[in-house]
Amino acid sequence: MKNKFYVTTAIAYVNAAPHMGHALEFVLTDALARYHRLKGDNTFFLTGTDEHGVKIYNSAKKAGMDTQAFVDKNAQTFIDLDRLLNLSNDDFIRTSDRKRHWPACQKLWKKLADAGDLYEKEYEGLYCEGCEVFMQPRDLVNGNCAIHLKPPSIVREKNYFFKLSKYSPQILKLIESDTLKIIPEARKHEILGVVREGLTDVSFSRPRTVLPWGVEVPGDPTQVMYVWSDALTNYISAIGYAEESADYKTFWPADLQVIGKDIVRFHAGIWIGMLLAAGIQPPKSILVHGFITHEGQKMSKSLGNVVDPIGLLARYGTDAVRFYFLREIPNGRDGDYNDTLFMERYNSDLANNLGNLVNRVHNLISKNGITDFEFGVESDAYRAMVAETWKHYMASMDESNVHETVSHVWKLIDFCNKTIDQEKPWSLAKTDLARARSVLCNLIETIRHISLMVSPLLPDSAQKIRLMIGLPPVERFSDEQEWGSVPRWNNVGVGCILFPRIEPPKSEGK
Repeated sequence: MKNKFYVTTAIAYVNAAPHMGHALEFVLTDALARYHRLKGDNTFFLTGTDEHGVKIYNSAKKAGMDTQAFVDKNAQTFIDLDRLLNLSNDDFIRTSDRKRHWPACQKLWKKLADAGDLYEKEYEGLYCEGCEVFMQPRDLVNGNCAIHLKPPSIVREKNYFFKLSKYSPQILKLIESDTLKIIPEARKHEILGVVREGLTDVSFSRPRTVLPWGVEVPGDPTQVMYVWSDALTNYISAIGYAEESADYKTFWPADLQVIGKDIVRFHAGIWIGMLLAAGIQPPKSILVHGFITHEGQKMSKSLGNVVDPIGLLARYGTDAVRFYFLREIPNGRDGDYNDTLFMERYNSDLANNLGNLVNRVHNLISKNGITDFEFGVESDAYRAMVAETWKHYMASMDESNVHETVSHVWKLIDFCNKTIDQEKPWSLAKTDLARARSVLCNLIETIRHISLMVSPLLPDSAQKIRLMIGLPPVERFSDEQEWGSVPRWNNVGVGCILFPRIEPPKSEGK
């Protein structure tokens, strides 16, 4: 193993069904985890669910269910989505886990208390029930929560507060120096603006009379931990912070935490302050992704435009959905989903480009009975193109820019398709078999490299490609990254249609 790589998603709140933003985040994180494993890094990929809070408790009561049974049922929908997306996560942490998560939360709380960074205070503030967050007036838009478009309630209660303001200078220095790297740069500047204004102390508990469902505050049974001291702790509870396990010692600090843009200030502010107060090293980097709209509009139940990721997976398949997220959503920016664009991307990039390339080369080799390959002098152009693609591929993946990575791989696929059209190996096989053999040998060697490159992105399809060209699954990039490292194929495998074309639905009356 070269290095360790610990990567996390944000944990999903189980009060509602999984949405497209969850699927995007999970796929993006999975692609990076798979890449680092193939690179040879000792990799740990964590995801999970946030299962406490007033909304959860009230929703369970409304449904007539025991709260634990309610979160068990809803957490399963996220576990099912992870399976459908073919995630390679090493663990799935749930905040209702009293054996693993709760002891870590209480240990961290005691660390903050020992540091003198928790205090009790009678508090009156603006509270958004939808976000389950106390807000400052500056956070509101025309008096409303920017997300739920409703005015927050005025809440008066006695809570424990965390001295986040004490750590503003240290957090600022960490982010400015890129000791804590925020990706992309635009998100770094946004959070720097917030931190420079001065982070304020935050409520860390709620009275049990208000929030009966959650982790009890150590030494005070009248108070329950609020979301920050509970949910954020999952990143260390899952790897054994409570008992300081071997996994905790190996993998913390996190190398990359992948989150949505709406929770940057919590992860780059509150979470970092908690870790500094407890004497724990902060994560190395935070990757911030944008939102997914539907045909240019924010997805909303009231608008009736919510796209169900599970339904999308059932219609188009796992790798097709993974590809859309990784290809179409720019790094750190918002992206849009619509059925027309999805089908265009699928038919153009997957069916016509990648799928057609592999099938054409496989069929030509099979039909002409070619099993003895010679690269020939023209291999220099292929070798150079593959080497250039690997250079950009590794650089962009190391920078967690999967969107850019996909673009580089598809340039290589385009190169191969153009080469086939120019060289016409089906004609060469009739007049110059040695030349045809050379062209096909270089093409199938390039496809082998493509199968390596797409394996973190489209794992099922990569496996099918390798079976078609007679190779086992990928284990390490380094085993096959050199040109011609697998120079001979005794037999190609059985062919298949990787990506059958999607026909758009016919208009009524036609």
